[in-house]
Amino acid sequence: MADIAGELGEEPAQSTTVVVIGAGPAGLTVGNLLRRSGIDCVVLERQTRDHVAQRQRAGIVETRAVRMFDAWGLADRVLGGVPSEGILEFRVDGESHLVSDSDGSEGLGARICPQQVLVQKLTDTYLADGGDLRFEAADISLHGLTGERPTVRYRTADGGRRTITCDFVAGCDGDHGISRTAVPDGVLTAHALDHGIGWLTVLADAPPPRYPLLAVSAQGFAAHFPRGPFTSRYYLQCPPDDDPAAWSDERVWDALRTRLGDPGLGSGPITDREIFRLRSLVHDPMQYGRLFLVGDAAHIVSPMGGKGMNLALYDADVFARAVADFVRDGDESALRTYSERCLRRVWNDQEFSHWLTRTVHDAGDDTHSGPFERNLARARLDRLFTSSVAARSFAELMTGMD
Repeated sequence: MADIAGELGEEPAQSTTVVVIGAGPAGLTVGNLLRRSGIDCVVLERQTRDHVAQRQRAGIVETRAVRMFDAWGLADRVLGGVPSEGILEFRVDGESHLVSDSDGSEGLGARICPQQVLVQKLTDTYLADGGDLRFEAADISLHGLTGERPTVRYRTADGGRRTITCDFVAGCDGDHGISRTAVPDGVLTAHALDHGIGWLTVLADAPPPRYPLLAVSAQGFAAHFPRGPFTSRYYLQCPPDDDPAAWSDERVWDALRTRLGDPGLGSGPITDREIFRLRSLVHDPMQYGRLFLVGDAAHIVSPMGGKGMNLALYDADVFARAVADFVRDGDESALRTYSERCLRRVWNDQEFSHWLTRTVHDAGDDTHSGPFERNLARARLDRLFTSSVAARSFAELMTGMD
């Protein structure tokens, strides 16, 4: 990076092509793809490296994302976990139904890969390739986003002030980050939906299921997902304003055994529990001047279907290729259409996630939806279990290959 004159009272500014805000899956994927393209970038992260590496989140990297990493020559380096068996289990009132989430095509398929494993591998790969990654970057601020050379300022862990000028800023710092707040009021339109549903999410040192499991019963929705060879993530439908302290270990395991239809379900130490509200949010457009919003900074999707992290990886791929076009050929067309291209995928996945969310919740406890909606949801599940056409469509949407 070249030194250029900084503002009075600050250290000389540095210059790069892209400043990436956030070192989660979105930011680190952007950084790695830019490095593979020979494009200079700096990744800024306000948390410590240990904190970022231990964040527990989604565990499925869908087929489309696996093939994206492979196309960039990164699949072997950044994807941990094991290949998915391509099977999802629905358990309705204790009766098991296995549905394939494979689109039937040959080649690389989805991976069961906990987010923290992906983040650690992306971090190691980025640093091994000479990437510039700065943790504990506090008080980040963005300036001149509509000019030709935006400026990013931040404070280091030792209190020093730093300034970086760049061609583009990739805002990859999530729903509560500073990137989107740097956009003036009135520029973005927020499309929001509160599903009126809460989940108690529980992480436990307990045996994972053979297949990812979604369970429907009159007592409410539940799910069981692998998070490693000896770790499981569980979900229990609950009121959105419920108190996690009201869920003792005994109550958690009793509810899981009942809703999963498995009286012999093995238990283990619960290491984390929290309640969150299911919501969906899309900001349109996903760019402002030279700032491009990537992943959760632009959109939040209900966790049903595992689309959140995968949408972030899709955004990162579209953005990195657009920047490469600009740097290599001076072609800005892909940058200008970034938002339009990403939002088409976002709304497609939002629709699928909403469909699946309503189906598995309405089909169980009908206190909120009523018996008519419950029977409609049961009919949708029955069609999924009995129609090869419906199952194929479901598989395409699950794998991201639609």
